[in-house]
Amino acid sequence: MRSILVLSTGLLFGVACSHAQPAPAPAQVVAEPAPPPAPPPAPEPVVARPVPEVVPASVYFDYDASELSEGTRVTLQSFFDQARQRPDQDVRIEGNCDERGTREYNLALGQRRADAARKYLENLGMESARISTVSYGNERPRATGHDEAAWRQNRRDDLIPSPGKVAVSSSADQTTR
Repeated sequence: MRSILVLSTGLLFGVACSHAQPAPAPAQVVAEPAPPPAPPPAPEPVVARPVPEVVPASVYFDYDASELSEGTRVTLQSFFDQARQRPDQDVRIEGNCDERGTREYNLALGQRRADAARKYLENLGMESARISTVSYGNERPRATGHDEAAWRQNRRDDLIPSPGKVAVSSSADQTTR
């Protein structure tokens, strides 16, 4: 029994003395390199908006006149604003008249009307190479009838956009470039 007592005393003493031993060296902390920064987020894809088409337009004239009214100028400005965004499109201006007057007179009046619209577009800044004019006189009426309502619709210029260079038409033999 004595041996058990010595042994247990020794154990107790050894345990008590274990605190007196020098503390182990602290583990050296190795700083790990910081992870590389996350790549910047990918930019949002740029979605190309389709360029709007140039919408055909018509402008109207008083009887036996080729002067541009205020309403006609507003329509031409709007057409120009569209065409400016589409330099790949040319425009054809078709001058028209009502049925009154001779064929020759109406062809000349239709040409004066088309030229007036052309000059206005050029003054706004449209390149003259993009514009062609033609007079159809009274050959292409929009409205059939023999009254003021029909004649009013037929006294007009039609502005027709077209891709690339405008083909020259010889329909009325009055085409100019």
